[in-house]
Amino acid sequence: MIHHYKLSEGLIPRYARLLCDTVIPFQEAVLNDRIEGVAPSHAVDNFRNASILLRTGKKPENGDFYGMVFQDSDVAKWIEAAAYSLVIKPDAELEARIDELCDLIAGAQEADGYLNTHFTLNRPDKKFTNLLEGHELYCAGHMMEAAAALYEATGNRKLLDVMQKNADLLYRYFITEGTEGYPGHPEVELALMRLWRASGNEKYRELAEHFVNVRGVDSDFYKKEAAKRDWKVWGNDASNKEYQQSHLPVREQPDAVGHSVRAVYLYTAMADIAAVTREPELTEACMRLFDSITKRRMYITGGIGSMVYGEAFTKDYDLPNDTVYAETCASIGLIFFASKMLKLKRDGRFADIIERAFYNTVLAGIELDGTKFFYVNPLEVIPGVSGVIPTHGHALPKRPGWFGCACCPPNAARLLTSVSNYLWEQEDGILYSNLFAAGRLTLPETEILVETEYPFGDTVRYTVVSGETKLAIHIPAFSEKKYSVSVPGEYRDGYYYLTACAGDVIEVKLDMSPKLNRANSRVAKDSGMGAVTVGPVVYCAEGADNGGDIFSFSIDGCALRLNRETPADLGGFAPATDDLGKIYTVTAGGTRLVQDDPDALYFTDGYREEAAEVKLIPYFMWGNRGINQMRVWIPVK
Repeated sequence: MIHHYKLSEGLIPRYARLLCDTVIPFQEAVLNDRIEGVAPSHAVDNFRNASILLRTGKKPENGDFYGMVFQDSDVAKWIEAAAYSLVIKPDAELEARIDELCDLIAGAQEADGYLNTHFTLNRPDKKFTNLLEGHELYCAGHMMEAAAALYEATGNRKLLDVMQKNADLLYRYFITEGTEGYPGHPEVELALMRLWRASGNEKYRELAEHFVNVRGVDSDFYKKEAAKRDWKVWGNDASNKEYQQSHLPVREQPDAVGHSVRAVYLYTAMADIAAVTREPELTEACMRLFDSITKRRMYITGGIGSMVYGEAFTKDYDLPNDTVYAETCASIGLIFFASKMLKLKRDGRFADIIERAFYNTVLAGIELDGTKFFYVNPLEVIPGVSGVIPTHGHALPKRPGWFGCACCPPNAARLLTSVSNYLWEQEDGILYSNLFAAGRLTLPETEILVETEYPFGDTVRYTVVSGETKLAIHIPAFSEKKYSVSVPGEYRDGYYYLTACAGDVIEVKLDMSPKLNRANSRVAKDSGMGAVTVGPVVYCAEGADNGGDIFSFSIDGCALRLNRETPADLGGFAPATDDLGKIYTVTAGGTRLVQDDPDALYFTDGYREEAAEVKLIPYFMWGNRGINQMRVWIPVK
């Protein structure tokens, strides 16, 4: 739907404009090493140097590869984001620069189709000998996605031709020649499915299925591979089979395990393939793994990956708030997975997860000014501890400008610029409205105007300007017991089905009252706690709004708690304009626990409770007013 939906006003359109006007130009400058004070990238220079080497047979001075082994993927994700941005906001100069970058990438491709600047520049004799760590297939996958996006958005085939040549090489190597192996970091599988759709070449779908089908069949593959070589990238443990999802064939895996980004990228490809083949066993595996994540291993914010070690899933209900990893990329991958699950089964719970991850962890990954980014998304921050002590060093209390490992910023950019593809879908003659954002949908058979302030408003209004269509509107789970639609229809599996005709005005009212959420009793870290949500948006308390201290006995001897009240009594939900911009805040009733002696480590008396108001803001807006305390789960009296 990237060409068919034009965004207008509201939160999602505002972010789309931020991406076009600020984020994409900023990231382009970073990738070209033009921003002082942020971690250097050299990602574009890597392609330039590889191109010079291939053309002249000599490296330029200081022409060694620089950065992470997967540095090429940062360029690919930026191209994808920039390509989609051209649909939102046409820009001839940007389009020309993308085209020049594609020429540079084409110049870095070897004659047989091989494309990876790390190996071309630094390890030309080691190609495909370290699938565990080398990320050749991962980088190829991201460049395939960029190629498909650029072709879809602009019709430019230049990068598509490059990546078809690369995919043909992979097909010869792994299918025709029968070379054993599968990607250490899944990504190329889902990308090959995109390349298949863009090109129509059935070999790419066959290769995607091959990589999925052989994974874990020989669970010792990476150990055998490591035994054959005398070099490494960073020393991944080849025997840690769960980390790279190679412990079992994919159809036999019972739970989501290992590196969370790798996992959801793999599951995305599995779901995409299952939606095409309708194979029962693969479908069942996708459902099982989705439930494993969303019912037992996901944060209320849509974050996944509970621990820094391995950036990984741990065990059911192990969801610490302060040492959580919850990488932005992992939630983006979860959105990819959920969107493909919608193809497997049209069930609103998959759209619910897209919303939950999008409005919370993904948006939290970007500073409101568009120039700073989170890699890790904690649900609890204590300055002086978070980002400082070894166990919490990854959970930064403020967003950096860039990263040496910069996978998250361009990943968020490509998701946000392609958001129209998640808002709307058309399948089997039915038009599905999965998420809500104001704008105008123009299709050959119908035109629909959407007006809404969602998620900071309770009404979504569809005006059918022309034509007739079967329309299915997602009713989010938070409102399925209390909603109204002005046109008769039928509700099933999270969607409201109706026939929309020219002149119809369809008004959907949702329950956007603040709700106090509790965690399963097996989530030990949330025992006695509550978290506030309004619609899909999770709220948090920051010290900036609540006297500075929201955790423990501070210098004034106070600690903050919420009252145990019914959700309807949580308090004021009203628009406010302050230093965060126009947002909705929640003011909840609570207490402060006042300690007479704030220096006492333990005590039996000398404290009292005082009534207090607790001001809450959307979680995705935290960390925009300097370093201060933050928490999502708050003690409940």
